[in-house]
Amino acid sequence: MRRLFPSPFPAARPADQRLHDGGGADGGGGADDAGGGWSLDALADAYAYPAAPRRWLRANMVGSLDGAAHHGGRSKPLSSAADMRVFGVLRALADVVVVGAGTVRHEGYRPARSRPAFAARRAAAGQGPAPAIAVVSGSLRLDFGRPLFTEPAVPTLVLTGAAAPADRVAAARAAGVEVLVAGEGEDVDPARVVGVLAERGLTRQLTEGGPRLLGQFAAAGVLDELCLAVSPRVALGGAPRVMEGPEVAVPAEYVLESVLEEEGFLFTRYLWAGPEGGRGTPEGPGPGTTSAPESAE
Repeated sequence: MRRLFPSPFPAARPADQRLHDGGGADGGGGADDAGGGWSLDALADAYAYPAAPRRWLRANMVGSLDGAAHHGGRSKPLSSAADMRVFGVLRALADVVVVGAGTVRHEGYRPARSRPAFAARRAAAGQGPAPAIAVVSGSLRLDFGRPLFTEPAVPTLVLTGAAAPADRVAAARAAGVEVLVAGEGEDVDPARVVGVLAERGLTRQLTEGGPRLLGQFAAAGVLDELCLAVSPRVALGGAPRVMEGPEVAVPAEYVLESVLEEEGFLFTRYLWAGPEGGRGTPEGPGPGTTSAPESAE
């Protein structure tokens, strides 16, 4: 894996950027930008969460060259070993992984596992052994007998609306799932999702989609960072883009933070270009966006 941006060579970067990433050609974390392997620690340093914000919502998605978010209903055909390595690092850094119910069903989600390689880092950050999985669902049409709900290292959370079907709420609680309300009626409000989780101390937030849920977070102005892996593959077909939803009044702007590359895959990081005071806080949709709640199945 090699760094393409910012430049790995100190002479090609401003002094403040050299200080920001550690000053050396390896980014300060044991990374070989000449094209060799990056250690897990180096990747974890490269993707570290900001220290200051009250909460930070990061998304991780993979997309094909023609913009598809999946192929045949799953993201695996677009992925690679390097993509899965980054996927694992991003999970290992998070307090909670937020995911839509449709993605849970289609991808066969299982509980996040603890990884010895990150045990010391998580302990130093005051985190448990593994991130919690938080499923967003208005209808609660979920199979609560699956391992995601019956065998988690950390209890799985479900976020739903205040008027969710009572029988499904009871079924979730009977399975040991904690049900959190994050919206009025049957809808789930994406802005309230991040706030409810932050109130529980889950401030390092990672969402893995799917496209509709990610679109809702972006439209609500609460998506601080997008980690987008561009796969060197063409999928065609009718798969959605990595974000899906109604058109916003004005496109929200994101700023390129970094680009890594391995075997033709580009691993990009974009940060929301909104007001500094609006980043990493539960309040405040981004400029030109809408924040109307939508149901996430």
